[in-house]
Amino acid sequence: MASRTHSAGTSGYGLRASRAFTWLLAAMPLTALLLMVFGLPTRDPDLATTGTLNGSEISLHTSTPGPVLHEEWAQRWSWARAERATHVVVNSVVFRSSRQNLTAIGTYIEMTSGLLEPTLLALGALAIRGRIKR
Repeated sequence: MASRTHSAGTSGYGLRASRAFTWLLAAMPLTALLLMVFGLPTRDPDLATTGTLNGSEISLHTSTPGPVLHEEWAQRWSWARAERATHVVVNSVVFRSSRQNLTAIGTYIEMTSGLLEPTLLALGALAIRGRIKR
């Protein structure tokens, strides 16, 4: 029976699926919590269209204001916000893009999550693959 040895620099995340999946299952609720509190705007911004009429010529300009968070601290803790944050996290991890309007902080939270969490998912999948191939 061959014994496995690990070098000092090997973390084991690609060898033990439970380690990668445990960290993934811890990181996803933390990300959802951070998005719920800091990342989701109060409501989606409305498009604003303005126009001018000069004789028979109409010129229109449409702008989208940036998403902002106006809610008080206590109002940020709701099931609706928790559900929306969970959708953003799952879409970010599994489908790689949530396509949500987020605040500036929320965008950075999603970018960090989009880098870290799929990596943990891939390491867990590699560990399962290695276990099956043995």
